[in-house]
Amino acid sequence: MRYFLIGSAVVIVLLLLAITTRPSTFHIERAITIAAPPESAFAQVNDFHAWGAWSPWEKIDPQMKRTFAGAPSGTGAIHAWNDNREIGEGRMTIVTSDEPSRVAIKLEFFEPFAATNDATFTFAPAPHGTKVTWAMDGRNNFMGKAISLVMNMDRMIGGNFERGLADLKTVAESASEAIDD
Repeated sequence: MRYFLIGSAVVIVLLLLAITTRPSTFHIERAITIAAPPESAFAQVNDFHAWGAWSPWEKIDPQMKRTFAGAPSGTGAIHAWNDNREIGEGRMTIVTSDEPSRVAIKLEFFEPFAATNDATFTFAPAPHGTKVTWAMDGRNNFMGKAISLVMNMDRMIGGNFERGLADLKTVAESASEAIDD
């Protein structure tokens, strides 16, 4: 019994050491080139009402409760959501809107885990359109560090970013073609 307790204590200490040595911050980023001018993609991101057409999280639960407040778009626009099944509860606030190059968002999660992260979309001219980059930065508390031992957040969240950017590409290119016609 004594060896079992000593062994268990060693395992717990090693686990705690592994958790505490995990990075205290994270950065997730994906990019895509869209065959449209920066203004076309920027407009889709700068207006939370447009996110239903391309955001991967909007598609998970179409019945999710959504509220909009603040400015209709751009700096000060707020989008809150509540979904008890898949997505949880949170709020996004556009804190910077530099047309047509950048949208910065304060991303707050209330449920299932409390966290505040920064999401940034940048729109840069590229040879065949616009390079759109979607990034998220945040801090890992003890629980976040523990979860990172068993879940690859970059792969999990990054996959959603990739799907969202692909849908944003479709929407922005269609909107650009409609303007050109």
